[in-house]
Amino acid sequence: MNRISRLCFAALCLLLCHQLAQAQSKQVEGNVLAKDKTPLVGVTVAVKGGTSGTQTDANGHFKLNVANSSNAVLVFSFIGYIRHEEPVSGRGVISITLEEDQKKLEEIVVVGYGQQKKKDVTGSIASVSSKAIQEVPVTNAQQALQGRTPGVDVVSNSAKPGDEPTVRIRGTRSLSAGNDPLYVIDGIPYSGSLNDIGPGTIQSMEILKDASATAIYGSRGANGVVLITTTRGKVSRPIVTYSGSYGMVKNLGQTDLMNGAQFADMRREAYRTIGRYNDNNRDSSDKAIFVPQEYAGIQKGTNTDWQKLLLSTGYQTNHSIGVNGGTEKTKYAVGLGYFKDQGVLKLQSYERYNVNISLDQMIGSRVKVGATMLASYSNRKGETYNGINNAIRMLPISSPYDDNGNLITFPNNDSNLPNPLLDYVPGARTENRKRFRLFTSLYGEVEIIDGLKYRLNVGPDISQYNYGLFQGKNTFDLLIGGGDATASKTSGETIAYTVENVVTYNKTFNKKHNIGFTGLYSVQRQRGDSSTANVRGVLVEAQEYYNLGQAMNVTGVGSSLGTWTILSYMGRLNYGYDDRYLVTLTMRADGSSRFAPGHKWGYFPSVAAAWNMSNEQFLKNSRNISHMKLRASFGRIGNTGIDPYATQGLLSRIPYSFGGKGVLGYSPLMLRNPNLTWETTTSFDAGLDFGFFKDRLTGTVDFYKQKTTDLLMPFLLPYSNGFNSVLQNVGATSNTGWEVALSGIIIDNPKGFNWSMDVNFSRNRSKILELMGGKTEDIGNGWFVGQPTYVYYDYNKIGIWQTSDKTDGLLYKPKPGEIKVEDTNGDKKIDASDRKILGTPQPDWTAGMTQRVSYKNFELSVVAFARVGGMIKSDFYQNTNTLFGRFNNLNINYWTPTNPTNDFPRPNANQERPVNYQSLSYFDGSFFKIRNISLSYALPEATVKRMQMQDLRFNVSVKQPLILAPYRQKYKGVDPEDVNVIGIDAPATWMLQFGVNARF
Repeated sequence: MNRISRLCFAALCLLLCHQLAQAQSKQVEGNVLAKDKTPLVGVTVAVKGGTSGTQTDANGHFKLNVANSSNAVLVFSFIGYIRHEEPVSGRGVISITLEEDQKKLEEIVVVGYGQQKKKDVTGSIASVSSKAIQEVPVTNAQQALQGRTPGVDVVSNSAKPGDEPTVRIRGTRSLSAGNDPLYVIDGIPYSGSLNDIGPGTIQSMEILKDASATAIYGSRGANGVVLITTTRGKVSRPIVTYSGSYGMVKNLGQTDLMNGAQFADMRREAYRTIGRYNDNNRDSSDKAIFVPQEYAGIQKGTNTDWQKLLLSTGYQTNHSIGVNGGTEKTKYAVGLGYFKDQGVLKLQSYERYNVNISLDQMIGSRVKVGATMLASYSNRKGETYNGINNAIRMLPISSPYDDNGNLITFPNNDSNLPNPLLDYVPGARTENRKRFRLFTSLYGEVEIIDGLKYRLNVGPDISQYNYGLFQGKNTFDLLIGGGDATASKTSGETIAYTVENVVTYNKTFNKKHNIGFTGLYSVQRQRGDSSTANVRGVLVEAQEYYNLGQAMNVTGVGSSLGTWTILSYMGRLNYGYDDRYLVTLTMRADGSSRFAPGHKWGYFPSVAAAWNMSNEQFLKNSRNISHMKLRASFGRIGNTGIDPYATQGLLSRIPYSFGGKGVLGYSPLMLRNPNLTWETTTSFDAGLDFGFFKDRLTGTVDFYKQKTTDLLMPFLLPYSNGFNSVLQNVGATSNTGWEVALSGIIIDNPKGFNWSMDVNFSRNRSKILELMGGKTEDIGNGWFVGQPTYVYYDYNKIGIWQTSDKTDGLLYKPKPGEIKVEDTNGDKKIDASDRKILGTPQPDWTAGMTQRVSYKNFELSVVAFARVGGMIKSDFYQNTNTLFGRFNNLNINYWTPTNPTNDFPRPNANQERPVNYQSLSYFDGSFFKIRNISLSYALPEATVKRMQMQDLRFNVSVKQPLILAPYRQKYKGVDPEDVNVIGIDAPATWMLQFGVNARF
């Protein structure tokens, strides 16, 4: 074969091979989606064992030429998702759904000034996800924390719309300074109302509890830290979401008051006690003790339920719409929200508008910039209005309306009992608090070299408010006090900023040594000023509080300014060896303008160590132990929770006579103390993190002990000095406790029934160790060495004096039917020395539980919370239990000669309240609540696709459907949850809510 023939033969072979390859090669395309049907952008699609590959585009779509398509296997991989292999089998279209790698997602935890892998965390940190936050309808983020993590005690202050709860992390440390935790939103310290932040914008919350975790925030972290991360964009095509709900709000119950007949009998008994009621001539006696309107009401059988007249069905509505998406270079999220809570009292409501915008932009490969803006406008109405307190005093035998349907101003002809419905007359009472807030977080980050980064955080924060209150002359409060219409107006502005310079360095040496360093220099400054004016005699009531200059009298004018600054340096060193041994060293120095020169700086070190036991050889191959980590920390943190200028003393203006003329001068109001310095808390924590059975059961156990010294509190002085006290660093307290958190996947069937459960338990014991001047007690403030930081100190009721009781030898002569209190010291008399510590609102333990059950497209969640032990004090039993006969009374079992009970004393018309009446108001504070039950249904995938949507869900929930408590079931109370005292205010409520969630 000559040369030309050989060339022709080779060309023919190449052509045949190409045709054969073409016959076996095939273009494959498809879509890659997440579980929620969101397209995944940037997923790597490669041929297993080959060199060809591609990535999904902005719509989650890919195209790829595959040789030997009948035997080829495609490999799909994406960060945060489980790697998936799919045989081609000759197909031309392949679409898959990637499953989230839950273990990988949970590995990353937000810590102070950065993130860490969960296995590398040495401190005590708890996390609350966005799903957990959304499981319970809440007004603000603090409410979402209740019962979700151990060691965090969240207690509702009232049921008023817009009211915020009290949050305590691992107990109360300070007796006079602040005990609230520090909130940090997107890396910027946040102060003020969390109502300004819509819960729907929150992606996660991390709670830092021990000294190692909180010391990085120094003086700001003395009471724990709550890190809030808001929603940010992600790599995907634009995703539009909508969430809406509407709920009907009802009061859980009413205060159990006497009806008309019961009240009439109680007043008769009150006069019978003092010998002014003749049972032989009841009609004549009734006319003597009841005014004509009341007597007429009794004859008619009038039985007015004044509470019911004021209460109505409220509602709560919540709507949000958001758009987020982005590429590897640019990520964005935009959201709008509207929320309104109309209370069961018509004059109380809370309304909020929210806007949130976030942007993250890569510039080249080493520079990243971003911004977050959270803006809100809200209006709270009726924050001081207390219609229930007005209603429960009214007599059931009186009528609110005359025969023509007009309101009767004084239904009982009693100047202390005006008609509470007068407040509901349009324009009679107006109260608004309008707030605007713009909270911004800006950052720029540059990677100088591999592992070394510099980040600048700037956080401007601006808030403004206007408060106005107008009360017409015919409203409940002014009719009691008498006088013309009043108005007041207060406005204020707070401007704050935070500037942080953060340097981080992370490096791995020899594959076993990991070093991480964080350095910080920051400045935080806040300036707030306000002004107020009060007037009386608003002649044109339609002007309300908008024209104070037209009023007849100015009753008060004032203004204030407060400015403070904190300058900080911080360094944190993390070292890890072989993923087994971990050490964290932290030092922070804070300088506060609140203290005098020479005492401004506080230094707060901490050390923490952890041992990843599951990475040791003796556990590495364990079938039952997924992971196990033992950790311990020790450190010191400070508290600067005093008002600005407290070290400088205060002056007050006083009038006096000089030269026969009235002039104004100034005198000291509060003594200055230039030696004030930081409260300091030393904390020890030991914990165990574990996971069993491939993480089907995970949890943590913590033990902690804290001691707080140099308490910022008043030091009592002799009155001869002219001052009651001076602020000093005196006293010490401690907190000791246990925390347990467990999460379990009980049943896991991807195509059927699933059941998971989270439970947590915590127990905290606070104790006063030392008081001022070596004293063992401060009765005026209720402080006792060796006792909790808050106790009830009072007379102990042991029954009611009976006619058969022996009173011989007593230095006082009780009458049958009076309250019998304990003679504590046995001296045969009752005086102040017989008071004793009755109890504390501190519970023996608290616990929370969340159950989640799903079956196909249905999902049910139940969130419960319990507080066991502890005592509550009820103002209802103290202030609405007068047994005097002038006002209505709680429906109680009181003593009479024919009903010798030990429950409550005999009515008496000669005393406004029973002797030792305050002893009637203490009760067991234990309760169990189901906070929320929610049932949701997701439409089938095929139905949603036909609607050109990605997801559509409907849900119904019941908020606070059940409360089991002695105070509620046994003592006829409504809700035992409160900070210390069950006040007479807006009643607790429950809600039936319907909602929809859509994704486009």
